[in-house]
Amino acid sequence: MLYDKAKVQVSGGDGGNGAISFRREAHVPRGGPDGGDGGRGGDVVLVCDSSRRDLSEMRFSMHFKAGRGGHGSGQKRHGGRGEDRHVRVPPGTQVAGLEGDRFDLLEPGQRVVVARGGSGGHGNRRFAGPTRQAPRFAEFGLEADQGWIELRLKLLADCGFVGLPNAGKSSLLRRLTRANPKVGDYPFTTLEPVLGTIETDDRQIVLADIPGLIEGAAEGAGLGHEFLAHVERCRVLVHLIELPAAAGSSEEAVAMMREAEATVAAELAAHGGGLELLPRLTALSKCDLVDPATHPALAVAWRQAAPDGGSPWLISAAASIGLDELTAAIAAAVGDGASDRAVGPPEFEVEHATYRPAADQGFEVVREQETGSYRVVGRGIEVLVRRHDLTNPEAVEYLERRLREIGVLKALVDAGFAPGDEVRIGEESFDLWP
Repeated sequence: MLYDKAKVQVSGGDGGNGAISFRREAHVPRGGPDGGDGGRGGDVVLVCDSSRRDLSEMRFSMHFKAGRGGHGSGQKRHGGRGEDRHVRVPPGTQVAGLEGDRFDLLEPGQRVVVARGGSGGHGNRRFAGPTRQAPRFAEFGLEADQGWIELRLKLLADCGFVGLPNAGKSSLLRRLTRANPKVGDYPFTTLEPVLGTIETDDRQIVLADIPGLIEGAAEGAGLGHEFLAHVERCRVLVHLIELPAAAGSSEEAVAMMREAEATVAAELAAHGGGLELLPRLTALSKCDLVDPATHPALAVAWRQAAPDGGSPWLISAAASIGLDELTAAIAAAVGDGASDRAVGPPEFEVEHATYRPAADQGFEVVREQETGSYRVVGRGIEVLVRRHDLTNPEAVEYLERRLREIGVLKALVDAGFAPGDEVRIGEESFDLWP
């Protein structure tokens, strides 16, 4: 069974805490602080791997967590970086990530970080200075990104076979390629997409057999609606229509085939994704079951009924009729394979942060009417508070000085704050006495 959808939980590794430590050696008075920094947490990374067929691995393992960064320690020893968690996915995987990010993994070797690890905290030696020579506080490591992401596999095929059930798609794929799809004289023999390849003089073309469509497939009827997304990446579609052997005349046969064509075309348009805009070749299958003398009349009647649709290809997978001509038409429609899936050069992850001047002060003070407290909203301010232990007097003193330098205390006073009022920053709330 093809597993083309998955919803998994990803968690980066939390950053390690900075250390509070002092140098203690014989004959070295007042050695000073030597607490090392915490290590950065590991990332959860999706890796495009051509050896993967589908997303079945996510069926049994739905939680992926990276390693936590190591804590700092004395003698200026930094914590180690957390181990990354690599999750391998097949080419053609689309990712709906955290914060609404979207990624498309097409080429083997592509990597994308879906959950970043938290940064490590600074050790106490980072806070030493002329006026604070023995700081007894350090920073906590930050929490990592975590949450649920959705994966959707869309097969990477150049050409897709579509049509009503039992139109001969599987038989055609079996004859054109070395694929071995199930073939039977009853509808819905194909329960999942099947891929095959044909070799031309200059390239390889990937064909996809999509389970048969019926009326209402886009709304969930039948099986085809489950797999319509797999033809979105195709460059061309081959619409197989079964020749009605019981038709009394060429005009009657064309009318029946045009009705079948309209049913499939309506479902492609209802699905969306631009399927109705893809180039489409029409192949009238099972032509060995009708009198060969009627073939020219059928082609003429088809062109008269659809003057803009071009001439159909009359084929028979069982009798090998018209297969070479159809293969040449597919190769011409697909083109030279110039990669419209090309990706740019790999992006290298950096371990440093770049700070640029913001258009505003980066935070906002809001008075909460229900409680009368003041809430300071701003990611940078919230991160600053999360990094420090509010039960440590030295850490609180340092934090208050930083809030004063940034301008938070002035903004509180401008908003009507009085000493002793409650202040909320992120998940922390405290009475502030500046």
